[in-house]
Amino acid sequence: MNKRILIRNTTIVNEGKSFVADVLLADGLIEQIGNIDADPAYTIVDGTAKHLFPGIIDGQVHFRDPGLTHKGDLYTESKAAVAGGVTSFIDMPNTVPNILTVESLQEKYEIASKKSLANYSFFLGVNGDNIDEVAKMDTSQFIGVSDDGLYFTKKGNLLADNPETMEKLFANCTSIIAIHSEKEEIVEANEQAFREKYGDDIPAKFHPIIRSTEGCYEATKRAIELAQKHDARLHILHLTTEAETHLFRNDIPLKEKKITTEVSVHHLWFSDKDYDRLGMLIKWNPAIKTEQDKEGLLEALLDGKIDIITTDHAPHTLEEKQKPYFQSMSGAPMVQHSLNCMLEFYKQDRISLEKIVEKMCHNPAILYGMTKRGFIREGYYADLTLVDLNSKWMVEKDNLLYKCGWSPLEGTTFQTEIKQTFVNGNLIYDNGVFNENTVGMPILFNNKQS
Repeated sequence: MNKRILIRNTTIVNEGKSFVADVLLADGLIEQIGNIDADPAYTIVDGTAKHLFPGIIDGQVHFRDPGLTHKGDLYTESKAAVAGGVTSFIDMPNTVPNILTVESLQEKYEIASKKSLANYSFFLGVNGDNIDEVAKMDTSQFIGVSDDGLYFTKKGNLLADNPETMEKLFANCTSIIAIHSEKEEIVEANEQAFREKYGDDIPAKFHPIIRSTEGCYEATKRAIELAQKHDARLHILHLTTEAETHLFRNDIPLKEKKITTEVSVHHLWFSDKDYDRLGMLIKWNPAIKTEQDKEGLLEALLDGKIDIITTDHAPHTLEEKQKPYFQSMSGAPMVQHSLNCMLEFYKQDRISLEKIVEKMCHNPAILYGMTKRGFIREGYYADLTLVDLNSKWMVEKDNLLYKCGWSPLEGTTFQTEIKQTFVNGNLIYDNGVFNENTVGMPILFNNKQS
């Protein structure tokens, strides 16, 4: 039997409430919550003046393993995640090779079982090359299928650009279908217009005009209409525009929704005002857009049209980012700082702690049908993060854990600090010190809607 850990006198934030209690961990699970007498055999963690959250679940990351490990890998990026309070993640299929078969998916699970400090799951990739095979599968065995990032491999891989492919998938797929929603034909026309004016060296500030609101909205609207036609489960990844938020419902519980969406932290944090300062470092697809879009996304998050918060963590080397527009890779690292960013909005009285936990912990677990994760409940896995809401620190190169070694948040001062992170009852991160004697677990799930 594992040694019990007792977290004493902490403010638990869970299921819409904040209250002071003790939490006893044993055998990887939360054994008891309440007023608990200490035992000499317990390891004591003092939670006084700190807040205890369920571990953050990041539903969209690109940890680059296998094949792109010069950018990041399942060890380095999961380590950064745990330092940021993230205890579970779902990784996207645009690795090398692309994860388009059950065999390659299993190989990825095997890599994670040796390297990942956090709990893990993986999307099966779907595109024009394997749609017929996927349509024949029992896709309920996967946490979801996705085309995200596969358009980097070759043109024509975006489902949103291929109604016939999308219809075939929606008609046959029982799992969540998570898509990157932009119309490439609109993007390509905009690219050509700016290329004629600027050549290959287009200023970064034009990125949200090239990857425009129109391109996002038209793709999302069409995808939703097709999903509704087939009663399919559609999840729109990394929403970026205020206009798109009005396409989603907030009048039914999440567990009853067939059409869902998310916002990534950088689309809440940055706006087009930041391109002049940060340039290609904040080049993401879909693009960071206007201040109005940023405000509209936060409003939709608060009112329930947006269901979860993710990072779309996508590391590239600094050299890959600092190239001219068409050569600069899209994406950036965020997973170490996502909770800090959201807590900064809390400090500004723009979101409550309970709402942060709902969108970063509870709802990802509900959306993806995760077994015994996402909540602080007796009998659930002890995935927990202990946070000091009054501890200032600055993001600097020497405290970054990403393999790529940089962040668009460098120089940012946060007012909150993640102190300890527990994964399956193991204290993995403790005030800057890591325990790497254990690895995370594959996330169990049942994503069939009743």
